[in-house]
Amino acid sequence: MSHSFAAPNPFVADSEPESRADFIRKTYLHLAGAVMAFIGLESILLQLPIIHRFTEFALSSNLVWLGILGAFMIVTWMARSLAAQSDSKGVQYAGLGLYVVAEAIIFAPLIILAQAVAGGGVIMTAALMTLLLFGGLTAVVFFTGKDFSFLKTTLTVGAFISLGLIVTGAFFGYGLGTWFSVGMIAFASGAILYDTSKVLHEYREDQYVGASLELFASIALLFWYVLRLLMALYSKS
Repeated sequence: MSHSFAAPNPFVADSEPESRADFIRKTYLHLAGAVMAFIGLESILLQLPIIHRFTEFALSSNLVWLGILGAFMIVTWMARSLAAQSDSKGVQYAGLGLYVVAEAIIFAPLIILAQAVAGGGVIMTAALMTLLLFGGLTAVVFFTGKDFSFLKTTLTVGAFISLGLIVTGAFFGYGLGTWFSVGMIAFASGAILYDTSKVLHEYREDQYVGASLELFASIALLFWYVLRLLMALYSKS
């Protein structure tokens, strides 16, 4: 008695050019969709009184904000697991949707604070700078074909250092300052190089939803610290 098993989807790096191009197209279409969903959801959230009360609560103390960040990290870990590990497209989309919602909620206090401190123009400037940086870094990976997997160790160490600084800053009440934002912009740029390279070398053809989530996460991190940097520079001017 014979059994037939479906062959697993090949890695993108081993695919035919047509399949590789199709994967890249799907990944970046999903990424664009996630960004547009984030913008739309954020614009809705900012109109809700409960979000402004949430912002007041979140900014009431460093420890409260630290707790919110901890909850955010748990939710995003769940979302990434759903999008990356499930064989069900519905579950993958649920993971991507959960991540976009979580990002929109965590960004709301920063957006409201930025509007109050520097006006809406600083948000548009930060968004444009983020888009240009992301586009340039993506072009580096695509045009050079270089494998940036060597950045994994550096990014892992950097993530633990930055997390340690954030936690100790919250407990001891000191600000991390402008240079921390500069360092995190460099970290996020490295993450974009690494994630873009990983998309091209380590993902299977059917993992375009998970790939788009990883890229979206890196863009969100970059946008967060570009905006914080511009706010700090505005307050000093």
